[in-house]
Amino acid sequence: MELSWLEDFLALAETGSFSRAAERRNLTQPAFSRRIRSLETWTGATLFDRDARQVRMTLAGERFRPVAEETLRRLIQVREEVREVEGTVFSTLRFACTHALSLTFFPDWLRAIERTNPLGSIRLISESMELCEGLMHDGQAQFMLCHQHAAAVPRLEPRGFLSLPQGDDVLIPVKSPEVAGELPGGEDARLPYLAYSTESGLGRIVAAARAKKDPPVWLEPVFTAHLATALRAMALAGRGMTWLPLTLIQADLAAGRLVRAGGGEWDIAVEIRVYRPRHRLSAAAEAFWRALI
Repeated sequence: MELSWLEDFLALAETGSFSRAAERRNLTQPAFSRRIRSLETWTGATLFDRDARQVRMTLAGERFRPVAEETLRRLIQVREEVREVEGTVFSTLRFACTHALSLTFFPDWLRAIERTNPLGSIRLISESMELCEGLMHDGQAQFMLCHQHAAAVPRLEPRGFLSLPQGDDVLIPVKSPEVAGELPGGEDARLPYLAYSTESGLGRIVAAARAKKDPPVWLEPVFTAHLATALRAMALAGRGMTWLPLTLIQADLAAGRLVRAGGGEWDIAVEIRVYRPRHRLSAAAEAFWRALI
């Protein structure tokens, strides 16, 4: 059995999709499928139901998942301890951050911390929420910074990860001034919608918040992307409406390049949170966490 098979298993368990899990693991889908088959051969059990519309774990897979997670956590912890023994060359702080926050929040956040707690070398990986979660599960990042909503929390299990609030933001429905119509639209007057893809954390939040809204929203998807910056560009070009973080579009609203596509009742309040594994990290990472508390 290879360690990479456990990482493959968890990627598939989290995404429910062979194609998305293979992309996360930087593998072709046929190669990824073969590795999952190899793990099932090693365990002697079928771990995933492939007949369902979405790939789901079997009962055997559900039983195997916590074992796989704990095994990986312990190995990652040992790796951190061994790296620390090697010296300061491994004192770099490793962050995974969703793309919008890496542009708007992350620089000032770090600067504020450094005023009282000098930091050493920093490595930032700016990615979609799904890939950031994968980096945390794989131990490639020590911290993850993301937006969070009560109805759409990250896929980082509380038994394995801790988090702290670091700020607030709000997702605002916006459009270019020349785009007609406002929320909620109508059955015969659907609004052109710039949608987030499934790997986007903001997309999960918007979908969860919309599911709770009454009356329903009448939208016609015309463009899909996982980056808020891409949706902002399309909104500025007059292609439709979307929900965007206030931290990303304050200047656009002030200049009138974007306007509201609905009243304040359509806003979605969100937190900005930082996550870390529960297990012990390097001395530099633990010092950084203490500075946040």
